[in-house]
Amino acid sequence: MRILSVNVGRDRTAADRPAEGGTFAAGLATGIDKRPVAGPVAVAAPGPKGEAGSGLAGDTIVTLKHHGGNDQAVYAFAREDLDRWERELGRALPAGSFGENLTTSGLDVSDARIGERWRIGDRLLLEVTSPRVPCRTFADWLGEAGWIRRFTQDAAPGAYLRVLEPGEVRAGDPVTVVHRPGHEVSVSFAFRAQTTERPLLPRVLAAGEGLHPEVRRRAERYAESLRPAEDVPS
Repeated sequence: MRILSVNVGRDRTAADRPAEGGTFAAGLATGIDKRPVAGPVAVAAPGPKGEAGSGLAGDTIVTLKHHGGNDQAVYAFAREDLDRWERELGRALPAGSFGENLTTSGLDVSDARIGERWRIGDRLLLEVTSPRVPCRTFADWLGEAGWIRRFTQDAAPGAYLRVLEPGEVRAGDPVTVVHRPGHEVSVSFAFRAQTTERPLLPRVLAAGEGLHPEVRRRAERYAESLRPAEDVPS
């Protein structure tokens, strides 16, 4: 298991040419255009969501309300899944095409458990927190018909990670899973619970403290809504 590519992005707007087939609404700015970079990239916890962006030095996050922050500091996606989409879409998808910071090799990212910890290289330690949920910007960037529906049905969304121990990352670094929780809540499971299989949401809470706080609150609200009225505190 290793890091195949480290990808960072800059602002992209309607004036820039998006990925093949993509279109942007006038004035839209986004940092989804991630490109591979050579050499080591510093990775650290960026700060609270809404105030801070990416955990990777030099990587742009434009919409801080929805992206970035400590619990979404790094986004990883498997090269094997990009290869699958290349075959289905009939087009090249270079590393970074899905806006991922880390393109991995030999690691089933969407099967990782929430709270799973990855040692990358000698120092960097990351923890899986949640799946990526597709948005309109992602669909516009790729320019594929029905993209949000197709990506959702595939249920292999890649993982957001928080930084437990800062360090550097570069292409070729080994990835070692140093902790894998015993619960059932994989990235794919958490994704399906939030999208196509909402009755799974209460079971997501088994992931405990590893879970992204926003996903935990969503699951708690859903579980509360299922309680009989007489069990709900007044």
